[in-house]
Amino acid sequence: MASTEEILGQFLGDDSFPVTWDSEAEQQLFWVYDDLHIPHPVSPMFFDIGGWWLSCDHMFRRFGTPFAVDWLAKTVNGYVYTTAIPADPSMRVEGTEYSSRYQARVPRDGDFAQHMGAYLDTVLPVYGEHFADWWRDRLVPEMDRNFAYLEGQLDTADRMSLAETATLLEDAIDVHDRHWKIHWMLNFAQLSATLNLRAVMERTRGAVDEELLGRLQNSASDRNWDSIEALWRMKDEVRDEPELRGAFESEDTADIARALEATERGRRFIAERVAPYQREFGWHAVWSHEFIFPTVREQMEPVLELVRGYLVAGYEYPLAIEAMRRDIQAASDEILAGLSGEALEEMRAANAVNLRMAPLTPDHHFYIDQGANAHLRLVLLAVGGKLVEGGRLDRPDDVLFLRYNELRMLIGSADALDAHGVVARRRAEREAAAKIRPRNWVGTATPSQLAFPYLVNWGYPERFHQEADAGATDDRRVTGISGSPGVVEGTARVVMTVEDFDEVRDGDILVCQMTNPAWVVLFTKIAGLVTDTGGVTSHPAVLSREFGIPAVIGTSVATHRIATGDRLRVDGSNGVVEILR
Repeated sequence: MASTEEILGQFLGDDSFPVTWDSEAEQQLFWVYDDLHIPHPVSPMFFDIGGWWLSCDHMFRRFGTPFAVDWLAKTVNGYVYTTAIPADPSMRVEGTEYSSRYQARVPRDGDFAQHMGAYLDTVLPVYGEHFADWWRDRLVPEMDRNFAYLEGQLDTADRMSLAETATLLEDAIDVHDRHWKIHWMLNFAQLSATLNLRAVMERTRGAVDEELLGRLQNSASDRNWDSIEALWRMKDEVRDEPELRGAFESEDTADIARALEATERGRRFIAERVAPYQREFGWHAVWSHEFIFPTVREQMEPVLELVRGYLVAGYEYPLAIEAMRRDIQAASDEILAGLSGEALEEMRAANAVNLRMAPLTPDHHFYIDQGANAHLRLVLLAVGGKLVEGGRLDRPDDVLFLRYNELRMLIGSADALDAHGVVARRRAEREAAAKIRPRNWVGTATPSQLAFPYLVNWGYPERFHQEADAGATDDRRVTGISGSPGVVEGTARVVMTVEDFDEVRDGDILVCQMTNPAWVVLFTKIAGLVTDTGGVTSHPAVLSREFGIPAVIGTSVATHRIATGDRLRVDGSNGVVEILR
């Protein structure tokens, strides 16, 4: 950030939301609340070894990005805030990784940003042309092998010693680190494809059609659809067999589980359908970017709820997937319509790259955001189980409230720290932090920081300007970003935790902070969606378009301004929510 750059906004802390700054340099950066991934207070272990920001330097180094060279995180009142570090040789600011401090990596060359952009422009087309093939032929097989190894070890964890599970944890961390490096290769290539399509659209058509662009981010062939197909097949089996159908009559998934376990046919359904589904698709939690929340691999109730939801809705996978294929083709035809000559060829080439990359959004969630984190959680719990056996912890998930190096010290010696006291104190701190309303951002906002390309995933810069204009906002009108087109009216249902899922009824408008794949169960019921965070390529936007549900995302204030029971009109085409009564 240039010292002469205009300051658009600044928040350094106050009595209601104090911020501890480690340096003046920290204050000059724009720190964004990571409600996109971690809207709840973060566990110490996840912050130390699980954070997505820990491997971002790999992306910046590999691509030679001129606009940022590192990505740091800090906890503020228990919540994660992150910031991108500019390519400024004078920048001196600390980051943390594996419980250790380090200086953010910045170039020595003051002309780095000026000249390195040409390298980025040179190599990016190679990623657009080849990355989908690399992903299919080289990277996915590598990640499958890594998961197979960890799962095989977990299957025998009860026979391992504490030292052996500790070594497995280091393997799991290495796998996590490798998968996230792949993530940034993919994610940057994909973001670049999207930005290029936007630029070509603006150049050839004079403006960016956000609705059309959103439709072209969809996919009709990915692991998310594979999961949906498996659930649909289970739904049809339940529908066609009276004994199974009777077990699913209850709205309580615990009752459904008991009914299935009470009969031979039900037990066979669990063994032949539910358990294999968990083994293949269960590597995620209601909030995958955190170790605190149990995965679907550990509990079958979320799977039963998904099947029940599909049964009640009469969901038909073949119709849905065909409708998605037709809409992608229609959007592709629409973006080319009326163009000719060089403009036509440029648009066709840009969209071809974009379409090849589109399936990688859900696929990388499956293998990395969900899969890498979930496997690491289960290995941590295996270590925790050994520590419980030795009397060093009370519960396996107590490990999540230790720092990485504290855990290793405890493994080495029971006397290394008062683990029981540390865990109890940190559990209480997390409960206290949950009562705090985090700010959207802290630090200093400038034009260059707001222009950081990745912030579109959090809905910036739009959310920053919405907040600045909040004083003029009608109390009955909430503005955001168009996530999925269409207009719908319905009753609001504010959902903040997984415990609220059962309260959602058919036709409700879901109002929440953010969604991830674990929330798919609700998309079979809801008529519309409103979120606090997210951009046009975020999970709630993509899934809403797949289900044909109008959505307004990135409002910043929806869960605070809207109450359960409010009558809403959601205009997903224009990014507006009206509170009718």
